[in-house]
Amino acid sequence: MCRKMLFIALGVIVALVLAACGSDSENESANGNNGNDGNHSNDELKELKVEFNLPETADVDEEVELEAIVTYGDDLVKDADEVQFEYWVKGDEDNSVKVDADNNEDGTYTKTVTFDEDAIYELYAHTTARQMHTMPKKSIEIGDVDAEATDEEN
Repeated sequence: MCRKMLFIALGVIVALVLAACGSDSENESANGNNGNDGNHSNDELKELKVEFNLPETADVDEEVELEAIVTYGDDLVKDADEVQFEYWVKGDEDNSVKVDADNNEDGTYTKTVTFDEDAIYELYAHTTARQMHTMPKKSIEIGDVDAEATDEEN
């Protein structure tokens, strides 16, 4: 009879422990926690954005400042992992040039470059920050270029 009582008591204890664990999981689910700390459940999704600024036209061998203003949500990103400008003559992307931008530590990244021939150049601002990558693309006309004729050729 003692053995029977021992097994019953043990069974009741196991049932109580399992019931207690089950109610903790239910409470977490009801609170929207799902085992997380709850700090991220209501955060807005933030987006890495780059405002890529450069003039529309310039002369051959004229210094041109390339500028990327990097934001994450509403905050300026002063510590991007990488900001690199890549440029090439339109239609010849295989012969591109890449230059690392200078971090101005205020959310802006700049580099001064010169272009050595009359052409339309295309550019990327490769940007990596907050474990995301974006690469906005722009173009600039350098020197004496007929944009419509160049578009027809390409």
